[in-house]
Amino acid sequence: MCQLLGMNCNTPTDILFSFEGFHRRGGLTDHHADGWGIAFFEGRGVRLFLDDKPAADSPVASLVRQYSIKSENVIAHIRKATQGEVNLANCHPFQRELWGQYWLFAHNGNLLDFHPQLGSHYQPVGCTDSERAFCYLLESLRSRWNQPPAREALFAAVETLAAELRSHGVCNFMLSNGEWLFVHCSTKLHYIVRQAPFPTAHLVDDDVTVDFSTVTTPQDRVAIIATVPLTDNEHWTPLQDGELVLFAAGEPQLRSITSPPTRSDAAGCGSSCGADAAAKADPAQN
Repeated sequence: MCQLLGMNCNTPTDILFSFEGFHRRGGLTDHHADGWGIAFFEGRGVRLFLDDKPAADSPVASLVRQYSIKSENVIAHIRKATQGEVNLANCHPFQRELWGQYWLFAHNGNLLDFHPQLGSHYQPVGCTDSERAFCYLLESLRSRWNQPPAREALFAAVETLAAELRSHGVCNFMLSNGEWLFVHCSTKLHYIVRQAPFPTAHLVDDDVTVDFSTVTTPQDRVAIIATVPLTDNEHWTPLQDGELVLFAAGEPQLRSITSPPTRSDAAGCGSSCGADAAAKADPAQN
C-alpha cells in the first residue's frame, strides 16, 4: 500500500533529511510508483507539489530536495494505487478549504463499498476512495459547525469519523489545517519526537547521517510520523490499531483508541455524526 510522511513542529523547520529517505521509497523496484505529493503549510498558505511519476526519479522531487522550505506542518504521500487510475488528479495530499482554512489530507489503505452521499460543498475531482473520504469528512464537519470548534470537540468528531471510515477497510490517514496534525492508524504508523539533547540520525534508505544538534536550537521540538521508520538508530513509537493522535507544537497532545463500528452501524451514520465522543488529553512521550 501507500506510504505516509508527516511533520509537526513548534517552529518552522525543513523536512529535507526525512524526505531524502522517504522519496526513495517511491520507485519501480518497491512498486510504490503511482505518483506522490508533498504539501507545506506556510502561515495560512500552502505549497503543494504533486507528480504522477515515481518519487524516486521525479524532477519535482529533485526540486523539493533542493528547496529548503520551512514549515510547522508537512504531509507527504507515496502512492501505490488500489482504486483509481494513475494520474495527477488522484495524487495525494488533497487540499480543500473549511472555515476559512486550508485543510490537507493523505490516506494509506483501501476503503471497500464506501460510496457516501456527498453534500453540496465538497466533491471529489479524481476517482479514489481516499478523496471521497476526505470530502465526506469535511462535509460532516461543516454540517456540524459553521466556524472552527474547540480543539477537543473537533478531535472527538474526527475520532468518530475515523472509526466509521475504518469500518470499510484499511484507513491510515493524516489530516491538517496548518495548526494541528491529526494522525490515524489503522494498520501501520510510527512516530518520533526529536528535542534537546538532539541525536545523530542515520537513514534506513540511504547512507546519510545528520547531527541535529548542529542545525537546531535547544528550544526546538519536531515530531516525525511515517508508515515505516526512516532511521535505523533511533527509537520510533508504533501507533496502535484504531489510535488517533493530535500533534501540536511538535508533540502528541490528544490521543484515543477506538474500535470501528459494525458495517450496519456505519451505514446509519449521517454527515452530522462525530462530536460526542470524549477526547483524552495525553502528555508528550518521547
